Amino acid sequence: MRIFLMVTHDEFLVPFLDRSLGSNAYKVFSLAGDASNRRYYRVVLDNQSWVLMRWEPFDPNNYPFLSVLNHFAKNGVHVPQVVSMSPQEGLVLLEDLGDYTLERKFWESQNQESSMDFYKMAIDEIVKIHHPATLDKSDCTAFKIQFDTEKFLWEMNYGKDNLLSGVLKFPFSEQRNKEISDIFLDICSKLHAEPKRIAHRDYHSRNLMLKLDQMVVIDFQDARLGPIQYDLVSLMRDSYVDMNDSMAKSLINYYLEQSKPYLPKDFSREHFDRIYELQSIQRCFKACGSFASFYHQREDKRYLKYLSGTLRRVMKAINEFPEYKVFGDVLIDSGALERKYESL
Repeated sequence: MRIFLMVTHDEFLVPFLDRSLGSNAYKVFSLAGDASNRRYYRVVLDNQSWVLMRWEPFDPNNYPFLSVLNHFAKNGVHVPQVVSMSPQEGLVLLEDLGDYTLERKFWESQNQESSMDFYKMAIDEIVKIHHPATLDKSDCTAFKIQFDTEKFLWEMNYGKDNLLSGVLKFPFSEQRNKEISDIFLDICSKLHAEPKRIAHRDYHSRNLMLKLDQMVVIDFQDARLGPIQYDLVSLMRDSYVDMNDSMAKSLINYYLEQSKPYLPKDFSREHFDRIYELQSIQRCFKACGSFASFYHQREDKRYLKYLSGTLRRVMKAINEFPEYKVFGDVLIDSGALERKYESL
């Protein structure tokens, strides 16, 4: 006898699960999802379990989730296995990776360095994505979209609109608005000029799962071409953990060592580090925009607690670029760095 512990209106899942599992004696439990419209359920039958992902109907021949999953798997990246799917109903039944994230491993460790080996496993996966998966040209959807000046700008303006103008109500003068726009354009143009490889796009500790001492990558459907620093900033300057500079530097050194066969002969560590800081401004401010938008647009307070730490990362990176001082001044003048967001 099946037991559903989920919202109503999901009876159409029954035929799919009956067919996929060859039984109706399963139980279905709702899982906490991410910030998207996707819904997730854990399906349990006897001593086995799977994760059911429900989204909108899709074309299996042009579905980013499947396209990227198959391309990553082909190139040795550890991703969940697809058990069954129903494109017309937007259903995909996946291997259950459990609930043990890299974030959880980080916070459970006695000290940060105790989680170093697991972060190196995460680096091993991103090396496969940045290099072998990028060199293996295919019709993967990741090759069809990219981080360009326009996309980078959209992300930065998302932070400006939702955090500075939205949550903090900062009154931009016409001159200050132009100065900020010029800084954003300069940052984004320089990032766009960098060589592009496949970027996961959201490579942080909540999208890396530990299962049987193996690191498995999830939430990769938005993968696109971009600078290698985008994913490295996402991992090392992750809003959900508080990695110290020493550990971050060690992991970047490990990444570059593992990437050595793929790096250009004229590779410059100085230039790499400068782009890393530039990408930190863009990527971390974009994250601030996302956290602020959940509250500004739908009064969801769950992510407000991550704003202060992420803004400190933005400010630290801005300080590496004297020409962007006006941006730092706006963060100070708006009260962004001092605001107690949890009390909103």
